[in-house]
Amino acid sequence: MSTRWRVIDLVEFSGEIEVRRGRLVVNGSEQPLSDVACILTGSATKWNGSVVALAAKYDVPILSCDWRGVPIATLSSWSDNSRIGARHQAQASLSVPRQKNAWMRIVRAKVKGQAHNLPTGSQKRQKIESLVHEVRSGDPANIEASAARTYWSGLFEGESFSRDKDGTGRNYPLNYGYAVLRGSVIRAITIAGLAPALGLWHKNRSNAFALADDLIEPFRPAIDWTVKSLPADAVVTDAATKVALVGVLSLPMGRTGETVMTSITQLAQRYANYVEGESDSLDVPTWDMADG
Repeated sequence: MSTRWRVIDLVEFSGEIEVRRGRLVVNGSEQPLSDVACILTGSATKWNGSVVALAAKYDVPILSCDWRGVPIATLSSWSDNSRIGARHQAQASLSVPRQKNAWMRIVRAKVKGQAHNLPTGSQKRQKIESLVHEVRSGDPANIEASAARTYWSGLFEGESFSRDKDGTGRNYPLNYGYAVLRGSVIRAITIAGLAPALGLWHKNRSNAFALADDLIEPFRPAIDWTVKSLPADAVVTDAATKVALVGVLSLPMGRTGETVMTSITQLAQRYANYVEGESDSLDVPTWDMADG
């Protein structure tokens, strides 16, 4: 039986969290961390070193969020993976052609997932499906961006929507959902013994989690589909909205039945094998449950 992953959301919590009997204690309620993907905290959340140590024990990243609920800092554990040194070196020396090939496969999977979120037979879906075949090594034509322009107008057709990480409306639940995904990807990267700063396409020198921003891409359509199913005026301060977005981690990623969280973990492990040369290509999962 697959684990139903949880997110401990303390963005609006004001007070202190502590550790008791190996569990996190919030307002007197004990929270086990064995099935927690990440912990979100706000500016009024207080904790001590025992909380950090417990989260590290279970490889649960702590994401500090601003007033919008968007993460601005991450605290993650040091990996105890036995191949961490070898994998960091392999990442650093990964050839440009293999980097480009991996990014191509990630973009293709993302665009395919976006297509599955649009009505079957619609013109915009057909256009995006055709773009999948145009993605080349390294995506030099930036098909990812071309697909996005068609995708967002098709996903929220009839709505006045513009994708903006600092925007309003639908952007709020999208950003919250992506934050949950990002925390889960960071967790998977750490467990796999990978260096999170060594990305494929995302390589900003100030980004400590560039690899997370690469590997998150195929899973974004799962959040998009969930946000589409919510009322247009849904807000992340509403408990039902948060439950739906966190619940994405436990949804099937595709027809094989693996959950989104399991697929995230598997992709990180596959990437680790890929950089070490144990596989010739990166097998990237595709979101297709919207067609189910």
